[in-house]
Amino acid sequence: MKSTPHLPMPYSGEKRNHSPLRIAFVIQRYGLEVNGGAELHCRWIAERLAKYYKVEVLTTQALDYLTWKNHYPRGRALVNRIPVTRLPVRKVRDSYRFGLIQEYVFNQPHQEKDELRWLKEEGPYSPALIKEIKRKKKEFDYFIFFSYRYYHSYYGINTVPEKSILVPTAEHDPTIYLSIFRSSFTRAQAIVYNSVEEKELINKISHNEDVLGDIVGVGTELLPETDATSFRQKFNIPGKFILYIGRIDENKGCSQLFRYFLRFLENTKDEKLQLILIGSSVMEIPQHLQIRHLGFISDQDKFNALAGAELLVMPSFYESLSMVLLEAWAMGKPALANGKCEVLRGQCLRSNAGLFYTSDEEFQMALELLLKNRTLSKALGKNGRRFYQQNYTWDIIEKKYINLIDQLEGRQIE
Repeated sequence: MKSTPHLPMPYSGEKRNHSPLRIAFVIQRYGLEVNGGAELHCRWIAERLAKYYKVEVLTTQALDYLTWKNHYPRGRALVNRIPVTRLPVRKVRDSYRFGLIQEYVFNQPHQEKDELRWLKEEGPYSPALIKEIKRKKKEFDYFIFFSYRYYHSYYGINTVPEKSILVPTAEHDPTIYLSIFRSSFTRAQAIVYNSVEEKELINKISHNEDVLGDIVGVGTELLPETDATSFRQKFNIPGKFILYIGRIDENKGCSQLFRYFLRFLENTKDEKLQLILIGSSVMEIPQHLQIRHLGFISDQDKFNALAGAELLVMPSFYESLSMVLLEAWAMGKPALANGKCEVLRGQCLRSNAGLFYTSDEEFQMALELLLKNRTLSKALGKNGRRFYQQNYTWDIIEKKYINLIDQLEGRQIE
């Protein structure tokens, strides 16, 4: 299944009466401190579309995605010149209670009311945000909801279905099969998919093929200059290293990654290769001299790390689109990805820019091949850069959003 091709767009983002369209982005949390996942995706798109439309953000006061505790002040603020309105979360998540209801709705026969209870317990539970959407219904031409699985998207789309655009960021996990979300996929006026696999999954579950949509994804913010030597010196990393970027979490496949990497070191007797981890950790990291956790680092340091890495490893089981994979390919680096994730496998196959594994043995062979065969690694990296340039530069992403909104506005695209 292919996405609708993007077309040349003369449209400047204005209505027929020359007043700019007003678009509200609705997301579970939003801020410069939120530097990954759907939240970063949303911020990048909002900032890019602000060139064409009058953009605002509606969100909660939460920063921590585990508790949804109110962190930011209530009310309006500017984030990179985008107006942001933050509304309170009524209650923090009780992880024990949430775990019980999740176990029940994922594994036992249940009713719709149980799924709605799960949604409330998952959080962020913010009735005030839904009231704000209802109050501002006439002020905005469209509401773009990010992440189908949260309270704000489910109730927000049901509040303004005729003005809703959904960016699902759906992963092939048990949540996608909850019955309450099928209406989100059919009631929204348009859907912005991240990948071929995400679109196929949602179409199969909700039969929403008639809903306007396109496979868009997200661009990436590249830096004009990178310096691998600077990274090595700053963090004292003299030899070869492979790189993981993201939340260090069992749900992201990190536990398996550690096992596979340590076995690789044992099998190859390689005493120099390091696994460098960038990002926050919510799990125990093995105490080993060849596994280094750097925590959060600056964008400059991150891209310097990519410049110096042998490859990017992406072990996640569930993704709608891997932004760090696109960043690595934009930098001309090959990837080694978890082939049990349909999206990652599809990205590697379409780009011909990475190898994937579905077992320990495949991981061992693929990693050894990428490290030893320089010709192959360089060819994969070159393919990755080409794939990024053909599909994920910001001008392509922006045009696809504009095309979709133009179609909703009923314009004839030239």
